[in-house]
Amino acid sequence: MEVVAALGRSGSFITGLVIVVFWVLCALFGEYFTPHDPLADDIINALMPPSADNWFGTDQLGRDVFSRVIVGSRDILTVAPLATLLATIAGTTLGLFTGYFRGLVDDVISRILEAFMAIPVVIVALLAIVALGTSKTTVIIVIGLSFAPIIARTVRSAVLSERELDYVAAAQLRRESALHTMFVEILPNVIPPILVETTVRLGYAIFAVATLSFMGFGIQPPSPDWGLSISSNYGMIGGGFWWTVLFDAFAIASLVIGVNLVADGVQGALND
Repeated sequence: MEVVAALGRSGSFITGLVIVVFWVLCALFGEYFTPHDPLADDIINALMPPSADNWFGTDQLGRDVFSRVIVGSRDILTVAPLATLLATIAGTTLGLFTGYFRGLVDDVISRILEAFMAIPVVIVALLAIVALGTSKTTVIIVIGLSFAPIIARTVRSAVLSERELDYVAAAQLRRESALHTMFVEILPNVIPPILVETTVRLGYAIFAVATLSFMGFGIQPPSPDWGLSISSNYGMIGGGFWWTVLFDAFAIASLVIGVNLVADGVQGALND
């Protein structure tokens, strides 16, 4: 209850939550209040500036930018949370094992994770696309496995501290299995750092999804995904058609900022 009260007093958490909830509502119900079909081409009205009929203007195919920005939140808010969930589950499991067993298990797994962390996400994406093909599932796996080592390192540090406490020794004296000790005894006590790390990674995952889509490795046409829309229209900026890119970029930035504000609020509440 103290954590909930602290969150309610946190201006950054409330502000971030409002931003995130807005985009979540757009993802869930955006198609019901967009003024135009976000996928409908209208070449005659291509590259029209913002107006009363098209609030954010139209892109090079005449599609309404406002409608595409609203509906475009759906893919990124599906892929990024699932990738973060995968990273959290995998990272937490690895962190528990390396922190609890230490020794050879810790050395081997930690070296593998460090080597994996040294590979850029883009390279991992290229390898995964060759093996699995381009799809949302591929993006989820790529980002999830890329972020798992970071979460594992955080969990490992927390487990190393918890492992020396009396309740762990008591569980070992009762001859509890290692899995029971890790997941029943230790895991509930390392939830706070896992929660903070998860919210932080979600912000990075959103940016990673948009980046991969921009580079052609992520979500594919005809989706109105923000990163994909920027990739399709950024060449128009040189001609003065700034609106084809600006609003999608602002949407990405606002969502990332919102998630980071939520993460800051959660971290502050847990540290109080």
